[in-house]
Amino acid sequence: MKILIVEDEKELAQDIVKYLSGQNYVCEVAETYNQATDKISVYQYDCILLDLMLPDGSGLDLLELLKQQNKQDGVIIISAKNSIEDKVKGLQIGADDYLAKPFHHSELSARIHSIIRRKQFNSSNIIQQNEITIDLLAKTVKVNEFEISLTKKELDLLLFFIGNKNRVISKSALAEHLSGDIADMFDNHDFVYAHVKNLKKKLTEASYGNYIKTIYGTGYKWEA
Repeated sequence: MKILIVEDEKELAQDIVKYLSGQNYVCEVAETYNQATDKISVYQYDCILLDLMLPDGSGLDLLELLKQQNKQDGVIIISAKNSIEDKVKGLQIGADDYLAKPFHHSELSARIHSIIRRKQFNSSNIIQQNEITIDLLAKTVKVNEFEISLTKKELDLLLFFIGNKNRVISKSALAEHLSGDIADMFDNHDFVYAHVKNLKKKLTEASYGNYIKTIYGTGYKWEA
């Protein structure tokens, strides 16, 4: 799962990155309005943490830009502004949640999980797709009731496929989801092929149906 942290307070941003990375999220940081604009225009995120007061612009303007571009990324406003008027305005424009500073990292993580679960997995912690059952809280995967062991990236891939079922996903989109914007620095995205191959092998050995289809020259698709 990929998170964008739009926050100009460096120490706070790095604290959030450290905590969420420990929760197995891929984190990127934008410290200014312009940096955030560039990222949200190019990449897709599972959740965006959005500070309202940036040195070169307003977080609310970024939120309006997201809505104008019809982006479906989840958004949590994180702000020192704590008035009812600020909260109502942010939620009316289109934020999914509003968390006033200071906050506990565990509460932030729970709210991120809640938004991703609601947007991508029909508000359930248990995902059932044919022979596969995934427990989002326990991070376990069972095929026909038998638990299989997946690496963090393999589980990320599986969730990304299921969250985008019946859509063709390019290799570059998978690379960005797994590695963040540093994927742009790689000479190729062959590591995506390796992770997909390993995931398919583990699922096949557990007698799962072949739902991950290779779309030659384009990417992959979970057909369910």
